[in-house]
Amino acid sequence: MSVTLPSLLIVSGMSGSGKSGALHTLEDLGYYCVDNLPAELLPDFVRRMLANDSAPSRIAVVIDARNLGDLSEVPQALSQIGALGANPRLLFLEARDEVVLRRYADTRRRHPLSHLGLGLADAIALDRQALRPLRKIADILLDTSEMNVHQMRRRILAEFGLEGAGVALMFESFAYRHGVPIDADFVFDARVLPNPHWDARLRPLSGRDELVRHYLDAQADVSVYVEQVQTFLDRWLPKLRSETRSYVTVAFGCSGGRHRSVYLAERLAQHFRSADWPEVAVHHRELD
Repeated sequence: MSVTLPSLLIVSGMSGSGKSGALHTLEDLGYYCVDNLPAELLPDFVRRMLANDSAPSRIAVVIDARNLGDLSEVPQALSQIGALGANPRLLFLEARDEVVLRRYADTRRRHPLSHLGLGLADAIALDRQALRPLRKIADILLDTSEMNVHQMRRRILAEFGLEGAGVALMFESFAYRHGVPIDADFVFDARVLPNPHWDARLRPLSGRDELVRHYLDAQADVSVYVEQVQTFLDRWLPKLRSETRSYVTVAFGCSGGRHRSVYLAERLAQHFRSADWPEVAVHHRELD
């Protein structure tokens, strides 16, 4: 039994206009993304998706001047896809020549068409010319010349009426002797708390174990610490839902990364799960 594809988005546009950022935004929203699919394969790709009961409900495909086929045939391919029952929409990104020049100068990357022996200005001009057939049929034309990546993300969400996937929370424990996690957004030091390591019964265990939890639950300083950190996170984490990030990492560190930090990560994760936060995960760096 075939399925109806609820959402198919074609992303196109000039190199240097922000297509990579757009694709990352769509991935964060749960889209299955395919970069640089040959245009001639697009109808067959959609047929396969429609015939697959477990196909993703949102698909985004990037087609641009890197394409090996004839871009003038894309409108016909979209008509074929429409006849299959899908409803493709086309997002086209562009930017002024001087902006694209500056972006390539800043990143030191090569333009995809520079392999033709063209200078950067000529490659940009050829890129713009080759993409005219797609620009003409775009459902949404987005000029990113004056946008940063965050503004572009918000514009895409607004244009397509997409709901954000929410900010995923990662609670991580770690040992300071092995360094602070480089992706941590908030870091809390648990070394000020009583250490179960000095209890011979608890030393082989971890903050996941019931005996360690009971030990730390009984400590007055631990209760105050948890209450204050929880109050801080309750106040400020919701603010990040209106930002452009897709996840936040809250890290707790202690000496060995086994007891106090693990306990805190688990306890705070449980608090936010009970608060119906969209997605909460836990990672214990020294244990996992």
